[in-house]
Amino acid sequence: MAPHLHNLAIVLRAVTTRYWIAFAGCLLIVFVLDWAEAVLVPVAVALLFTFLLNPPVMLLQRWIRRGPAVILVVMLTCGGLATLGWVLTRQISSLALELPRYRQTIRQKVADVRQAVRGGAVEQVQSTIDDIKREIGGPVKARAPQAVVVQEPDNAFGMPAWFSALLDPLANVGLVTVLVIFMLLEHGDMRDRLVGVIGSGRMATTTKALDEAATRVSRYLLMQSLVNAGYGMMIGFGLFFIGTPYPILWAALGAALRFIPYLGPWIAAGAPTVITLAALPGWTPTLWVAGMFVVVEIFTNLVLETVLYAGVAGVTQTALLVAVAFWTWLWGPLGLLLATPLTVCVVVLGKHVNGLRGMSMMMSDEPPLSEDARYYQRLLAGEPGDAWELIDAHRPKRSPSEVFGEIMLPALICARRDVLEGRLSPDDEAKVSELTKELLTLVEREPTSKEDHEHDDPPMPTRLRVLGCPISGPADAAALQMLKTLLAETSIELDIGSPQQLVAEIAASVDDGHYDAVCLVDVPPTSTSRLRYAIKQLRRTRPDLPIFVGRWGAAPDGDAEIRALSESGTTHIGRALTETRDGLQELSARSGPGAAPPTNKVSAA
Repeated sequence: MAPHLHNLAIVLRAVTTRYWIAFAGCLLIVFVLDWAEAVLVPVAVALLFTFLLNPPVMLLQRWIRRGPAVILVVMLTCGGLATLGWVLTRQISSLALELPRYRQTIRQKVADVRQAVRGGAVEQVQSTIDDIKREIGGPVKARAPQAVVVQEPDNAFGMPAWFSALLDPLANVGLVTVLVIFMLLEHGDMRDRLVGVIGSGRMATTTKALDEAATRVSRYLLMQSLVNAGYGMMIGFGLFFIGTPYPILWAALGAALRFIPYLGPWIAAGAPTVITLAALPGWTPTLWVAGMFVVVEIFTNLVLETVLYAGVAGVTQTALLVAVAFWTWLWGPLGLLLATPLTVCVVVLGKHVNGLRGMSMMMSDEPPLSEDARYYQRLLAGEPGDAWELIDAHRPKRSPSEVFGEIMLPALICARRDVLEGRLSPDDEAKVSELTKELLTLVEREPTSKEDHEHDDPPMPTRLRVLGCPISGPADAAALQMLKTLLAETSIELDIGSPQQLVAEIAASVDDGHYDAVCLVDVPPTSTSRLRYAIKQLRRTRPDLPIFVGRWGAAPDGDAEIRALSESGTTHIGRALTETRDGLQELSARSGPGAAPPTNKVSAA
């Protein structure tokens, strides 16, 4: 045992070292992202605009060359943004000049609030709090005069502070604009260089990853722009009919702020609600504005985003929340704006890079497990209720044979494989098999639709009695129970023997029970040696007995195994439940008086 333990320790040490190296690599990436924020943020914003503007550039490229198309699209975009900014600036200036006119309305609202709380519980609580503050604070001490220190301007060139504060954003805007132009002009060349650097030897995978990332981000930005534009139009019309001043300003602000995930809509609702409160008499318009924002946001989330966002981002809501928190912590407000596109790129990259596949599985909205794997996991966890919900969700859309063959039988195969490879104990396999049989009783009792009750046919008389024999364990018995369920509406009666039954006892049971055929089931991936031994012994004692063999779910490349079983003397070999069912029905049809004797038949998968 010592050498095995030594080898195991070496493997565990190597795995631990690999994980620590990956963790250190993640910390280094976060440090570089934080340290190089001044350079990476403009590049990320430029990439965002490149993804957004590339589809219209490609559309114009059908009629003109790419260079003029890029210049035209960028000029129109910058012109539109500049015009919108000028209009909004004028409205903000006009609003600032009109604010003094709202003093009387604000005073009236404050008086209303004071009148509502005067003499009530709110005033008493406030009075109590003020008394406690005076008792704790004691007499107010006179403050000593403080010296006024005049600070010299930080700018070495003697520029005004406001100009220095304005210069930095303007420089970033200019850098982003230039980067967008050159990224659009060199779009194909940049992609070729990335494929050449990253995709050496993996050109197909790298190309697919880049195309999927670009498509997902472009579609997401386009759909979000359409949704936000519709949101802003609804807000603008609503505020116009309510009478809120400057509805175009608040509509544009709401559409822009909605690019910020989760928080943007509620931030956008604050300013028009306050302005309505200050500008319009009475409380009804303010309540209308607040209710309108709630209704429009619910409609946008449940209708517009459901229709237009379906499968666009490909990120779960929980992962998006975590990503929003991470990028906001790392890059501030711009990180909040860039969180969704950057997360989409990370998820797409994880789908095509083995080292990041776990991250993609945690964040992607695609099902992390297949249907049969989810069902198997529920059985391992001892949750038959959840397992039944998975089955019941598919029963109206699929036949019982499809449910058995695609969900329940693969779980038995997984359990047997895990037992053979030492990942599962035989007791756990028995537990999975027993839960499967319990769920099969529910399938037998509950019809797939109400019409099944109305068209129940009388049971057919039994024409063929079959003894089902599990060969290797309880999983075979559960699989036989599936076959019995499929044969419930036929003239075939299937009795299931014990998994502990010996070959000699099987022959005796056939004679005692007057069975017409035997069905031996051995769920793969077990060895077929025991199955072949049982076939040969039965054939020696009962040469004329039809012997059906079920290797349901066997690998398609197991032709040698099928030939060995056929040479042992089987009548029929089925790789699927339906093949064995059809073979038994064919034998039942030939079992009448004067029928021909059964012939040896092997079914191909």
